Amino acid sequence: MQQLAELIPIALFFTVFFMKGETIEFAGFHHEFDGIYSATAVLIAATTIQVLLTWIITKRVEKRLLLLFVVVLVTGGLTLILQNKIFIQWKPTIFNWALALVFMGAKFVGDGRNILQRTLGAQLQLPPDIWSRLNLIWVVYFIVVGALNLVVAYQFSEEAWVSYKLYSAIGFTIALSAITALIVSPHIQEDDNQTPNGIDNTSSD
Repeated sequence: MQQLAELIPIALFFTVFFMKGETIEFAGFHHEFDGIYSATAVLIAATTIQVLLTWIITKRVEKRLLLLFVVVLVTGGLTLILQNKIFIQWKPTIFNWALALVFMGAKFVGDGRNILQRTLGAQLQLPPDIWSRLNLIWVVYFIVVGALNLVVAYQFSEEAWVSYKLYSAIGFTIALSAITALIVSPHIQEDDNQTPNGIDNTSSD
């Protein structure tokens, strides 16, 4: 759900970007959308609101969202101050590669469990090798997504990158969720077929 919520600021970024040249007036306020810079300002505002609403509703903010907020604030702020789009274009790469480093390094800190096991271990009972496999898949995902963002940013037009930013975020999120579900589901079924004493509850007919 958190990843889906993160798509809202990206969708707003996409929408505002393609409003380039349009003008809005409200209570004496006048603004002409100028493409990526207006979109970046909206992205910063939307992410900030997301963090505040999350805190108000849940009284806590996940570290992932805080990391995203910091990266958006820094790269977006530099984009607006220096009027250079390259900083916001690097945002997805910096965020995903930072997550890859966190997922790779977490098992070396504390009790030796990886991020997924610490986060989902109370809800899912999985063998250690499955937790390791999932963690590796997520690390590879973050690295690949970060690299692909740079390929599109440097090799394609600004418009193509903005469109890619939205559609890839949706597509990659769905793909990662599906792969994770495929790996986890057999073990959930195994748990359902066990009694509290660990005796197989399936029929022998």
